[in-house]
Amino acid sequence: MSSVRVRFAPSPTGYLHVGGARTALFNWLYARHMGGTFVLRIEDTDSARNTADAVRVIFDGLHWLGLDWDEGPLPAGGVRGDRGPYFQSERRAIYDRALRRLLDRDQAYESDGAIRFRMPRKKIVVEDLICGEVGFDCTLEQDFVIQRKDGSPVFHLVNVVDDLEMRISHVIRGEDHLSNTPKHLAIAAALGETAPRYAHIPLILNRTGSKMSKRDVGASLSEYQEGGYLPQAVRNYLCLLGWSLRENREVFPIETAIGKFELNQIHGSNARFDADKLLWMNGTYMRSLSVEEILPHARIWLERTGFPIAKWEQDYIKEVVLLVKEKVKTGKELVEWARPFFQEEVSFEEGAVNRFLNPAGVQALRELLDDLSEAADFASSALEARFRKLAQAHETSVRTYVHPARVATTGREVGPSLYHSLTILGKERVLHRLRRAIETFAS
Repeated sequence: MSSVRVRFAPSPTGYLHVGGARTALFNWLYARHMGGTFVLRIEDTDSARNTADAVRVIFDGLHWLGLDWDEGPLPAGGVRGDRGPYFQSERRAIYDRALRRLLDRDQAYESDGAIRFRMPRKKIVVEDLICGEVGFDCTLEQDFVIQRKDGSPVFHLVNVVDDLEMRISHVIRGEDHLSNTPKHLAIAAALGETAPRYAHIPLILNRTGSKMSKRDVGASLSEYQEGGYLPQAVRNYLCLLGWSLRENREVFPIETAIGKFELNQIHGSNARFDADKLLWMNGTYMRSLSVEEILPHARIWLERTGFPIAKWEQDYIKEVVLLVKEKVKTGKELVEWARPFFQEEVSFEEGAVNRFLNPAGVQALRELLDDLSEAADFASSALEARFRKLAQAHETSVRTYVHPARVATTGREVGPSLYHSLTILGKERVLHRLRRAIETFAS
C-alpha cells in the first residue's frame, strides 16, 4: 500500500456543491492513481447547521459519483479505518490535547476568554504542488483565535490537527484555501510535526466569471442526480474542471483518468463551469451506453416520475428505452419521450392537435385505421410499407398519415421513429388510440 493518504472533509450543510464534488474526485483520483488511501472526514462542528440528513446527502452524492472511500464513516453506521473518529464532533479530546501542547510550549495564550495562536512574524513559503512556490509575508500577521470563548475549536486548529493525526500526506483543496496555508504550516510546526504537502486546485467559475456559489443554478450535485444525468458523465465533466488528458480527448472512462492523473498536470488557471457542455457530454454518454447499461438508470427516472414500472414487462421497457435514448440528452427528457408508452390514455398537446387532427387529419386516421386493422405483420418495416402503399392508393404524401398517426398515438408531433413506436405499442393499443382520436376530434 502506498504512503499516499488524502482526504475529503466536507461540512454537512444540506447539499454537496459541484466544487466539493470536484475536490472529492481529484482526491479520489490521486489516491487510486498512487495506490493510496482516500479518507472521508466529516467537519460537523457547527451543530446548528449539521444534521443526519445533511450527512446522508454527502454519502449519497459520493456513492452516486462512484467515489468509494477507504476510511471514514459508513452510510449504514459504523466506520472503516483505525484513525477515527471521523466526525469532528467526536474528536474534542484530541483538540484539547493539541491546545494544551501549544499552551505548554507558549505557542498559544489565553486572551479575553479565547485562546490565540502566536503567529511567527516572518516570511512563510508554501511549496504548493500546483501553484509552485508562493511566499507570504507574515511579519505583520496578527495572532488568531484557535479556540472561541465558548470553548469550541476553530477551523484552522481542527483542520491541521486532523490532518496530522490521520497521517494525511497530501491536502488537495480549493485555491481559496491557499491564503490559510501559512497559518496551517505554522500550527503544524508549533506542534512539532511535519505538515502534509499542499496542492491547491483552481476555482470553479460561473457564467459571469465569478466564483461559483451555492446560489448559482447548477451548483448543487443533487440538481444532476434529480435531473436525470448519468453519474459517469458528470464525473467525466468534473475531471475537466482544471485537468485534462492532454490527448485532445474530452470523453473518457474513469479508468483512463485514474491511470493518467498527476497533480502537476492540474491547471493553474480557474475553470469555468459550462452547463451546456455538461448537457452535451451527458447526451454523448446516453447514446454510447448499451440498453442494459442505461436500463437501471431509466427505471429509477421512470419510477421517480410516478410510472408503475412494475406492471410492464422487462422486454417492453427495454424496447422503449432503446428507442428513445438516441434522441435525448437527460433522463428527464427520456421520461418525457417515453411517457406515451407508459400511459394507458394519451395526453394531447394542443398545438399538435390544431395542426394535425383537423378534419383532414381525422379523415386520414379513418383511412389508416381501416388499413391497419387488416395488418397481420406489425413489424416496423411492414408498417412503413403499409403507410407508403396507403399514400400511393390515395395519391398523397406519406406525411398525410405519419403526422396524424403520431399525434393520435403519442399526443405530440415530435418523437422517435413512428414505425418503431407503433411496433412497440402493439396493434391493439395502436388501434384503440386511433379510434379514440377519431371519436375525440371528429367535428
